[in-house]
Amino acid sequence: MPLCQRLSYSVGHFLNDLCASMWFTYLLVYYHSVLGFMNTYAGILLLAGQVADGICTPLVGYESDRTAGCGTYGKRKTWHLVGTISVLLSFPFIFNPCLGCSEDTPQWVGLTYFVPFIVIFQFGWAATQISHLSLIPELVTNDHEKVELTAFRYAFTVIANITVYAVAWLLFHFQAGPAEDPSVIDSLSHQDIPIFRNLALIVVGIGAVFSLLFHFGTKEKGHSPVEAASDDREKQPLILRALPAQPHSLLQWKHWLKEPAFYQVAMLYMCTRLIVNLSQTYISMYLTNSLMLPKNYIATIPLVMYVCGFVSSLVMKPVNKLIGRNITYFIGLLLILAFAYWVLLDMNMGKSVYGAAVLLGAGSATILVMSLSMTADLIGGQTQSGAFVYGAMSFTDKVANGLGVMIIQSLHPCHTQACCPDCIWFYHHIMVIVTGGVAFVAAIVLCTIMIWPIKIRSRKYLLSTVYKPVATRSIRRV
Repeated sequence: MPLCQRLSYSVGHFLNDLCASMWFTYLLVYYHSVLGFMNTYAGILLLAGQVADGICTPLVGYESDRTAGCGTYGKRKTWHLVGTISVLLSFPFIFNPCLGCSEDTPQWVGLTYFVPFIVIFQFGWAATQISHLSLIPELVTNDHEKVELTAFRYAFTVIANITVYAVAWLLFHFQAGPAEDPSVIDSLSHQDIPIFRNLALIVVGIGAVFSLLFHFGTKEKGHSPVEAASDDREKQPLILRALPAQPHSLLQWKHWLKEPAFYQVAMLYMCTRLIVNLSQTYISMYLTNSLMLPKNYIATIPLVMYVCGFVSSLVMKPVNKLIGRNITYFIGLLLILAFAYWVLLDMNMGKSVYGAAVLLGAGSATILVMSLSMTADLIGGQTQSGAFVYGAMSFTDKVANGLGVMIIQSLHPCHTQACCPDCIWFYHHIMVIVTGGVAFVAAIVLCTIMIWPIKIRSRKYLLSTVYKPVATRSIRRV
């Protein structure tokens, strides 16, 4: 696959990555610390988004597999375009205050206002994600090329996150300026609304440009029915010889539900996403409430994490080729566990939190790329139902993340906008559990994959063996 096409494919998820970075890192901070929503209301909004995404993802995957797309444009790129438009139209409203609301407006009104925009955004995000992932097995077939394409894709994911955090840091930096009031520099409040609004608008603007590059530069493979029929009419075998065809199977969505490897990979992918997304969601709360660091740290620490993730993605292919997917994933888990152990022991990190961020960033990048590569291995040549598999994996991820956030928010010791002293211990323990605790579960799932490797085991879906006519000579009809 030419480098130009690999790059054009890799930027196809850039808009999603930009929006996801803001969604997971700043949603709770924005609604709780900036708009003043209660913890449970902020959690409900994130849960609503995750549930909507979880429901839309397998449905979009199923429809993406069975529909032909818009004309000759390709079914994957058609769904990608629909998703992109939905994201562009809805995301800016999520990080803007409720239109027509005032300080006296009940919070449940704001809750009702934001939910429709969140649902539309999550539908678009799911359509873009599934269609983009489903192109990997269709564009390349070699295992190492799949890893390379996934690594390219993740490299741009990291670049997207770096872009968001770099812009956020610049916005916070220019807001502070020569301000003498420490509250402007250190704490988040209602005065930070313009920062998040401008950040959301910049995000959708940059993402729209990269989406155009994807649609112009990526050619979806497909066979025109007219061309296929014409080719069949042109070539007619004169002498036929019956040879047994190789038995082959075409798995549909219901067949995957009976495959043990399907559940192994789904569980591993869910654990991976829980580590990556929940740590990203609560790192801002941990920095500002547990470590009492200035608010600019919610931009610089995630920036360090994703720079390290970007470096890790560059060495992913040779390392995977040398030691294999399973061991590479295990190394990523060791980095995550080292981060959790550091957080557990050091209650007052201060600036040494940058060192911990290096471990978390490199480990998260490693396990995410490897889990996506394992999903591509599971699909293999079954590209006709690949979107359903990716949709099902994403469904477990989204629902688990949404429920996880809702449980954490319901256990929050403070029920006001201002953080109480119990927050220090609360977010400290949360960071340890969502990284080290989930990494331990992921290690158990990885052991099952090492014992029972990823492959399609059942043979009862095998299509009946047929005898195909093989032409010993053919001529072109005039």
